Amino acid sequence: MLHELLLALKGHHGGVFKHSDVGIQVVPNLPFIHASEVTSLNQLCKLGTYYRDFTEFIQHYSSGLLAGQYPDSDDLYGLYMKCLCQGLDNVLQDYRDVLLEVEQDVLKDSHLPVSFIASKLNEFQLLFPALAATIDQVVSHKAHGCYMLDILYKNSILGVPVVKAALDRILYVCHGLLFKQLSAWMLHGITSDPYNEFFIRRMDGHVRKTEEEEEEDLGILGLTGRQLQKIHLSDDGEEIPTETSQFGIAADLLPSYIQPRVANKILFVGESVQMFERDKHQMKHQHQGGTIMSTREEEFAADLLDLSRQPGFNSIGFEAVINKIRAHAAEYLWMLVVEESDLTGEIRIMKDYFLLGRGELYLAFIDQAQHLLRTPVASTTEHDVNHAFQHAARNVLIDNDALLQRFHLTVPAPAKGKKKDPNTAQSDVETGWSVLGLSYTVQWPLHIFFTPSILQKYDKIFRFLLAVRRTQLDLQHCWSLQMCNKKVFVSPAASTTWQLRTHMAFLVDNLQYYLQVDVIESQYQILMDKIDSTKDFEAAKLAHEQFLSSLLAQSFVHMRTVSSCLYEILEQCSLFCRILVSSESSGFEKDEQQIQNITSSFKRYSSLLFQMLSGVRSQSARPHLAQLLLRLDFNKFFTSMGGQLGSA
Repeated sequence: MLHELLLALKGHHGGVFKHSDVGIQVVPNLPFIHASEVTSLNQLCKLGTYYRDFTEFIQHYSSGLLAGQYPDSDDLYGLYMKCLCQGLDNVLQDYRDVLLEVEQDVLKDSHLPVSFIASKLNEFQLLFPALAATIDQVVSHKAHGCYMLDILYKNSILGVPVVKAALDRILYVCHGLLFKQLSAWMLHGITSDPYNEFFIRRMDGHVRKTEEEEEEDLGILGLTGRQLQKIHLSDDGEEIPTETSQFGIAADLLPSYIQPRVANKILFVGESVQMFERDKHQMKHQHQGGTIMSTREEEFAADLLDLSRQPGFNSIGFEAVINKIRAHAAEYLWMLVVEESDLTGEIRIMKDYFLLGRGELYLAFIDQAQHLLRTPVASTTEHDVNHAFQHAARNVLIDNDALLQRFHLTVPAPAKGKKKDPNTAQSDVETGWSVLGLSYTVQWPLHIFFTPSILQKYDKIFRFLLAVRRTQLDLQHCWSLQMCNKKVFVSPAASTTWQLRTHMAFLVDNLQYYLQVDVIESQYQILMDKIDSTKDFEAAKLAHEQFLSSLLAQSFVHMRTVSSCLYEILEQCSLFCRILVSSESSGFEKDEQQIQNITSSFKRYSSLLFQMLSGVRSQSARPHLAQLLLRLDFNKFFTSMGGQLGSA
């Protein structure tokens, strides 16, 4: 009967023990087993039931290739599932070893009591239910990839030593795969992740690698092509990146014991290494002999290997190693991007062209392109505008053709049925000025600093600054007409009109001065000081992002109410200027009603602007609004006029 019990403890039922819906139990009403022993035997047989379930789980999922063989299957799959099964089997080996010892004891003494066997297996009465609960959680949550690590880790945080030790052993096996993926990503820029299990994931499109490259990448994880030859690689599998910033952190796969700040550092290092591996042909001669990690690759690999061999996950040591690798990558990028590629010079170029630092260029361009962009957009408008831009550059003696070719003015045709932009005035919706933008081709390796999202922010600021500058020039042109034709504009109506122009010019001139001096120049100097005071690439990149955020906030591009009000004011000014130019020879009589409407609208919007600026004058959260109010109301004239401009 004891041998039957040992077989039952390994999940095999026979004549004395049977398998039912509740598991392996003693066959009822056996005459040679006392009733008092049935309870003890059934309690022991629960271990056999658990063991049977564990072995079936391992047999079913240990290959880790089910998803590749059956694409429509909902089964759990992947390399982490395979590691989980391997770790579970290692834990069960202790159970099998104890059963072997018990069997040897039974062979020596066939009269051993059941209580002896129970005492030998007592610790598994605590362990197996906890393991079963953890496995059930993995199955019920359909845990995949690194998410399994999170489940195992959370279940291991408890005060039962035998359970914690067992789950730590399983985690040890799974962490071996994690550290291999980390090494491949951080030291070689390789995403060896055919099952989308790693928390670093590709976010954009890609091109697949060849079979030879797949074999090489998988070899880093200790896998062979034969193990994976039947698997259809997923969209996040082995691939060649087509552009930068294609990777991101999958929050659902990031283990809770790896902080997001650490994960971001891992992402940064891998992207940097991958960029250099992909674009090494563009590197200068002195760097062609290696990559970012070539000088310290062995050191970092040894550090990661030491971490993987520790019995538990050392969060402090892990972050320290990641910080060391990240610091090396950031220092290398600083040398290449900031020093060799002249980052400060590139930022100066962005300031000159996107932020209108070269004012004489845009003065000439507005004069050249005025007739092209005041009309509805045509199929040739973009080509003509870029030709005018090149001609304006030559007129102001900009002879760097290579630099000019990297800038391109965009004039997209308005889409049919597209909703109106709330920041765009009604009368200007169909003209080229309302959709004019500026794009820039960034050279390697500065493309990791000036990303597409950064260029979009520059373009938003450029559109607003150009609108202000164009309106200012229109008002100045009207002033020149007045000076050249003083005898024509002598009527009381003309006097009121020119008073309105003066008020418009006062507001727009102060707005322009505020944008260029109080916002752009001051923030640019802050950015340069931060770049000069650091040797860290990420710190410089963060400072640049803060620079752009400050520009967007202080120029009101992201403040819908203020920006809408300013756009309406600029539109009323432009409309006023067009009327004055068209009435130069015939006088204002025929346009008197329209000028009165413009005057009323300008008063209304200037009053609204004054109210918004005054409402936050004392709020430290938006000091730039108070700064603009100081420019407009430095002598309290705005206040004395009741917050309205345009009144006589």
